[in-house]
Amino acid sequence: MHKYRRRSVRLKEYDYSKEGAYFVTICTCDRALFFENEAIRAVTQQCWLGIPNHFPTVQLDEWVIMPNHLHGILCIIGRGVQLNAPTEAVRNANDRFSVISPRRGELSTIVRTYKAVVTTLCRKGGHTHFAWQRGYYEHVIRSEDELNRARQYIVDNRLQLEVSGDRPYWLMVE
Repeated sequence: MHKYRRRSVRLKEYDYSKEGAYFVTICTCDRALFFENEAIRAVTQQCWLGIPNHFPTVQLDEWVIMPNHLHGILCIIGRGVQLNAPTEAVRNANDRFSVISPRRGELSTIVRTYKAVVTTLCRKGGHTHFAWQRGYYEHVIRSEDELNRARQYIVDNRLQLEVSGDRPYWLMVE
């Protein structure tokens, strides 16, 4: 039996806990228009704004919640000093698992945690049908020009929704 494998858009050998800006798009399952529901939208927004409280190395930049997806720019900033730093032997043992297990403060951990919290709170609030699409889209922003283009894309999406009132379809930025 042939199994389909999704092509990864992640950069090989790139440290996703590295300081920098990251553009992410997170979609609802089957592009369902969950965020037209005010309660679900409020939970989604509250949790997004709470990311820096749980990940102190993250700052939020431009972001928007559309009817069936969210676009946002997450900036990972200085990591600071790690208290109770592991010994060399523990670090070496942990390095073996870093290939398969994301580290705290890594982009995938931040997004996975965000999605889990939103899902949990929505379901506790009686929205048992709420679900995210598997995975998410991300782009490492490598220059000020790319950052400005990503910001403009988010602003344009917000304006499109406000002006037209239409239900925009998800678009991938590259």
